[in-house]
Amino acid sequence: MTLQRILENYNGENPGIKTNLARMLIHGALANTGKMVILPVDQGFEHGPDKSFGSNPCAYDPEYHITLAIEAGLSAFAAPLGMLEATADKYAGQIPLILKINSSTLLNSNTLDPYQAIYASVESALKLGCIGIGFTIYPGSDSYTNMIESLAPIIEQAKQFGLICVVWAYARGSGIKKIHETALDIVSYAAHMACLLGAHIVKVKPPTYNLLQNPALDKSYPKDCFNSNDEKIAQTAAIKHIIKSCFNGKRMVIFSGGAATDEQNLLKTIECIKDGGGNGSIIGRNAFQRPRKDALLLLKQIINIYK
Repeated sequence: MTLQRILENYNGENPGIKTNLARMLIHGALANTGKMVILPVDQGFEHGPDKSFGSNPCAYDPEYHITLAIEAGLSAFAAPLGMLEATADKYAGQIPLILKINSSTLLNSNTLDPYQAIYASVESALKLGCIGIGFTIYPGSDSYTNMIESLAPIIEQAKQFGLICVVWAYARGSGIKKIHETALDIVSYAAHMACLLGAHIVKVKPPTYNLLQNPALDKSYPKDCFNSNDEKIAQTAAIKHIIKSCFNGKRMVIFSGGAATDEQNLLKTIECIKDGGGNGSIIGRNAFQRPRKDALLLLKQIINIYK
């Protein structure tokens, strides 16, 4: 899909938003393909620095990540406030930046439903030269309504200043069993809610082909989603359904790389995302937890699949 056709899906937004979307889509090795690969590094918040960076000690340094994204020719770099404050000045203009404005930690009581605390602002994103903000929502959490009520004025302000909004939509909480967090109907629901909140770009986990509901009772899902004889056909069909749930493809959808996995499985998933019409990937741990040489090679392979 051409850049102009993608931007037409955002008619009604102000010119600043469309310009910032274009800045990302014309940057890096995937420029003008309608696809993107983003490096997110918020895992220090979410999982702790040692669990995130201990396997590759160079990654404790914020500069390691932004230079990895630049060298790999990625579309954007997404990170929390402190990491961007440590790097944005030195590498200004070399890669589009997205400020992640909320996070959770592993130190919270496991008796509480998951919640994301807001720790950064639209003003910070503007000061750092970011093209947009990113934030996580947890549909399925008892804290979900509080999260969206807190985020609503920030989303409105970001849009007034022409910043794009990237929403990490992860179904999680006491309302969702762990096994169903990536169920097709649950991921579809979470992705659609992100669009309704005003997301320009939706980030979700690649869906599995099971349903929380009985698939025999619901005719809205393509039969290929449950093709037990061909996993690739099933996952590609599931990706297509997630794209459909995001305003019939009128909002860009990117998929997470998830926990560290072997290269073969990751690349197989990337192929399904591409074949299913996904707009790209946001790859964190599967990149920076590898030695830099291996990370660059992997990211090049991912970019070549999307090309």
